This record gives sequence, C-alpha cells and structure tokens, in this order.
Amino acid sequence: MLRSAVLTCLMATASQANDSVIGLETLFTSPNGVVERCVRIAPMPGAAYSSDDLAREEAFCAIDLYVPTVALCPKTWSTSPGMIVHDISDGPYAGDRAAFETRACPEGKDAKGLGAGELAKFKPTMNAKGTSGTFSASPLLYYHLSRFLGAEIGVPPAVWRSMDRGMHLSEVARPGVAISGHSHSSDMNRSGWQVLVAADDKPGAYTPTDDLFTADRSALYGVMLRSTGSRYNSEFNGTRASGWGEGQNYDFQATAPFLALRSQKPLAEAVAEGMAEALKDPQIKRDMGDNTDPRQIVFWMADLTQIVLLDFILSQQDRVGNIDYVEHWYWVENGAVKSRKAVAHGDETEPLPAGAVRIKRTHLNDNDAGGRVEYANFAKSTGMLDDIHHFPAATWRQLMALEADLKAEGPLHAYLKTSFGLSDRQFAQLVKNTLLAAATLRMQCQAGVIQFDLDPEAFLLTGTATPEPVDCGAP
Repeated sequence: MLRSAVLTCLMATASQANDSVIGLETLFTSPNGVVERCVRIAPMPGAAYSSDDLAREEAFCAIDLYVPTVALCPKTWSTSPGMIVHDISDGPYAGDRAAFETRACPEGKDAKGLGAGELAKFKPTMNAKGTSGTFSASPLLYYHLSRFLGAEIGVPPAVWRSMDRGMHLSEVARPGVAISGHSHSSDMNRSGWQVLVAADDKPGAYTPTDDLFTADRSALYGVMLRSTGSRYNSEFNGTRASGWGEGQNYDFQATAPFLALRSQKPLAEAVAEGMAEALKDPQIKRDMGDNTDPRQIVFWMADLTQIVLLDFILSQQDRVGNIDYVEHWYWVENGAVKSRKAVAHGDETEPLPAGAVRIKRTHLNDNDAGGRVEYANFAKSTGMLDDIHHFPAATWRQLMALEADLKAEGPLHAYLKTSFGLSDRQFAQLVKNTLLAAATLRMQCQAGVIQFDLDPEAFLLTGTATPEPVDCGAP
C-alpha cells in the first residue's frame, strides 16, 4: 500500500556502498509490514532531463509490488539475477498473481507475452564468487551523468528501490533457483540466485552486507529500470574474436566508427578511411555491409565518444558486446532535421518523407558493471581516449565544467558524493577517473590534434562538418 512521498536528506557513509541515497522518496508497506522505499535520485545540477525521463521515474515509483495486477518473475536468462515486474491487469492470468508466478514465470522471456507487458526490471548488486559482476548504483550513475554530459545515446532512466527481503526470498529468489537453467552458459545466473537465497535468509551471508541490504537488514535494494533495443553485431560491438577482457576491448576499437575517430583527416575523409579499414575484417564486412551510409558512421562516432567517456569515468568492465540500438528515420524538412522512430518489424504504416535515411541510434541498456573499485576499467587500460581526433564540442564543454567543479569541490562534487550511496573509495575513483579523462583529452586538444566537428545532425543537414572553436585550457 502506498504510504507517502517525502524528500530524503541522507548522507553516504564511508566504509562501503549503502542505502543512503538522496531524492524524492515514495514509501510502500509489504505484506510482512516492512517499509520499502523507491527513490527518484535528485536531478544532477546542470543536467537536462526530458519529460519522458521524469515520467518514467514517476511511473517506476508508483509500482506497488504486491497488488493483484502485478506479478514478479526471476530473470533466469543472461548472467546476472534480477526480477521482472509484470503487468497482469490483462491476459490469461489477469489479476491472478499466484498463477502467473507459478505457470508463466518458468517460461522465462516468453512470460511477457502472457500478461499486459513488463513494467520494470529490478536488479540488485551481485559480486559473489562464481557470479556475474553487477553494482546497483552503476545504472543510476550512468543515467544522471549522461544527462549532465548531454549524451545523445539512449541511457534508460532508473530509480533506487528496496524490497522486503522475506518477500523477495519466497516469491523471487527461491523460484529463481528452481527454474534457472542447468547448462554451462547459465552457471553464473544460477549461482547468483543461490547466493541471493542464502543472503535473503541471513543477510550476513553476503559481504559487504551493506552493498545488498538496507541498514536495518529488513530489505534488499537495487535499481529499477526498463530498456528497449536490439543488440548490435560486430559493426559496432566489435568482433570479440580475442575473448573476454582486454582482447575484445581492442577488437571494439577496430570498428569503422572507432577507426574514423582515430583518423586525423577531415570528418568525411575520416569516415571513408575508417570504413575501408574495418571492412578488411570478414565478420565486420558481413555484419555492416559495403554500403553503410556515411551519416550513420558520423552518428556512431559521436555515440562512441560518449560511451567511452562514461565508461572511463565509471570504470565499466562489461561494455563490449552489450550495446543496443533503436532505428529511426531522419530527413530534412524546411531546412531542419526531423526524425521519427522506425517500425522495428514489418512495413512502415506511414509514407516516408523524401530523402529519409534509416539510422541506428545507440542505446546503453546494460550499465550495471561500473562504479566499483574492484572492476577492471577497460576503457582506461586499453587507451580508448588516446588519439581521439574528432569530438563533440558540447560534450567537451560539459566535461570541462565537471572537471572544474570536482577540483573546486563545488555542487557537482557534493551531489555525486552524497546522492548515490557510494563509499569514499568509489567516489574518489569516480573523481580521479573524471580528472584523468579531462586531462587526457585536454592534452590532445592543446596539441591541436582534435577537431571538434562531431555534430551528426549538422552533418546530415549539410553533408559537411565545420569544426567548432573550443578553449583547450591552460597548457
């Protein structure tokens, strides 16, 4: 039952990640009498949020996990455990929560077709031995930092949520163990559910306990979000031929847009050079094709600068292979760029404007392996920010503003330190990475090797790129 909404004013403690988050809070009471919290993290100062962002946050924090029109299923696919929140207001199990959870949840991904749709996904932290690495603060940081940096990539809105650990144990964790697969490919997912069962039963079984449970140990907590998109192949995710770790992160840098970023030629020539080099790889040639529109490459180049910057700052260890897209149509009308979402499957129901081009817009839906000191920062260790010769001017200016504030310990410094429940070490790493990213790019700017010419819509409009002047800062 919904109880109230208030603004939290809590401070993060120093030892480890915890449940001290700041934002607009909605309270619920579980059937066991445990108070649960949903927190819309306070907006980052200077960030731009869309009306859709705010509407999604509000919708997530309006979900009562225990009403008859909501059902909870364990996520038993991929590597990490999570919970899918289903709308069962319609369909064959309408209003019958117990039946849906007993009969539909074992269908895995197909369960969503047996109700009125998915409302959200809930993911807690999970970093035990034999499990996939996930950190619930990471998607929250990606969401808010992406809005501050003005990133055009799709990063899903996310809210912080706690759940009665007893209810999670009985309705989600134990069923997760029972119905998760037994094949080698599902070992980490099943291990995660086994860890959650033990931890829900006795919170001290998981360490650090504060990473997973609220201070009073009555509830576990995580992040709530919903994502959309289809998975890129090697044209953007890279071939991954060199295996997990640094190898596939170097493969990632052999794609056409990444090679174009590394070219010192003017933008249009850099695009042609990057495509020619990437197409030497048979897998990329098969996945991308010979006739990719140069305008698509420019969009991808801008996307990559934002992905790499966020991943560098947040020490993301599991990006490659986990990048998605949603297709849109773009065209020029009365001297302005227009767009609309493309039909994913089947024919368009509306006529296309003259000259419309189909563009894949990048989405970062899997952002839960960043933020922890223990994670491997592959964007840093494989030099992804080195030798970047094309960059969006707007992203540069926001990065420089963030750097200046962190150095001065201004309002952005205070916001990042206190809003997400980060430990002192986690926050210090975020600051260190941001300052290093800014210094790395500034050095290249001062050397005159970066052209601030990445404006995909301007390129689509004119077919050319005019570099913007920027202040590279003091040498």
